[in-house]
Amino acid sequence: MKVNILLIVLMVWATNTIAQTTIIPDQDSRTITTGIPFALIAPDARAAGMGDMGVATSSDAFSQAWNPAKYAFNTSKSGVSLSYTPYLSKLVNDIGLAYLSYFNRINENSAFGASFRYFSLGEIEFITEEQANSQNPVGTIQKPNEFTFDVSYGLRLSERFSMAVALRYLRSDLKLQTENTDAKAASSFGTDITGYYQSEEEAYSDFNGRWRGGFAIQNLGPKFKYDEAGQENFQPTTLRLGGGFDFIFDQYNKLGVTVEVAKLLVPTPPVTGREFNYTDTNGNGVYDPENGTDASDTDVLGNETNPGETIILEGQDPDVGFISGVFQSFGDAPGGFKEELQEFTYAIGAEYLYKDAFALRLGYFNEHETKGARKFFALGAGFKYNVINMDLSYLFSSSKVQSPLENTLRFSLTFNLGQGTYSEY
Repeated sequence: MKVNILLIVLMVWATNTIAQTTIIPDQDSRTITTGIPFALIAPDARAAGMGDMGVATSSDAFSQAWNPAKYAFNTSKSGVSLSYTPYLSKLVNDIGLAYLSYFNRINENSAFGASFRYFSLGEIEFITEEQANSQNPVGTIQKPNEFTFDVSYGLRLSERFSMAVALRYLRSDLKLQTENTDAKAASSFGTDITGYYQSEEEAYSDFNGRWRGGFAIQNLGPKFKYDEAGQENFQPTTLRLGGGFDFIFDQYNKLGVTVEVAKLLVPTPPVTGREFNYTDTNGNGVYDPENGTDASDTDVLGNETNPGETIILEGQDPDVGFISGVFQSFGDAPGGFKEELQEFTYAIGAEYLYKDAFALRLGYFNEHETKGARKFFALGAGFKYNVINMDLSYLFSSSKVQSPLENTLRFSLTFNLGQGTYSEY
């Protein structure tokens, strides 16, 4: 009996020594990428000063960018807002995001809005070899850019809850006309579906308070590509959920605290790699070129593959339609439920208001290290004079990955027309 047991142990050890299998992944990061990523940049200084949030904050003229359902609770009849955000300002001075929006409350229960978002990548000069060798080397100037234009309509479904729908046209002109003369701008259409809740002001022991809540599904629409043979790009379809509470201490002092989570509704890139069968001569269970051979490459089914062939080992095929991609995004992470949770970003922000004329803001934004690693603190302030609001914000990165907006001062300007026309408080 002891002899049989010894033989079995020796056979198992010999099997592990002769035929080991390991997975050599071709990629470690599963950061989700989409087309027109500039649509994810906070366009206004108020939202940026609270950690890039706006789905559940109180209504303002920039609500079109976050949750147009909030317009039905704005106290002004209409408003115009504009802002500019420098991008990569430490490296260049001609890349930035410009934003312009307008809203109008039609009546007590409905409102419409519109906005234009323009992202410029500056000027790029192409000089041929012949031009470079000339006495006056003047090349061809190209200005790649992207923009979106959208309109929205919001309706109060009850005294304290409203919903809105926005329709958007997007255009991405990033193809550079060099050798590929067939390059052209890509375009598509998208939609937003949003909702907003704002409670009555309630009395507590030492203060009054008001609850806020909101949701938004943004940039839901078909994929797009730059040429017939090119890769299709998902729009940055995003789910946002948020809630907040306003501490109303008296008629002059108010503190609003808001929390928001967001997730891209886009398929997660699968883990890809090659599977190797090799001879483990020293029995350490680790593959290395000196200790084995990759001559017998096989796929996960055991079939021989061509050298260097890539196979999908974990995850789901991301080449699906945009609707299927939304549902797939909730369960396709190779790391399972734990990785799905890592795909959520969260932001915490606070806003102190004095006489509704001066504001101080503070926020924090967090994204998991394997999903982009954006982590930063933000500071902001706001000033109001008559019908004009001016806001500014500043970002401090707390991640090992440097933010393109680090140490960037952003400004926003708002003109509230017909202020005080509606009373919502």
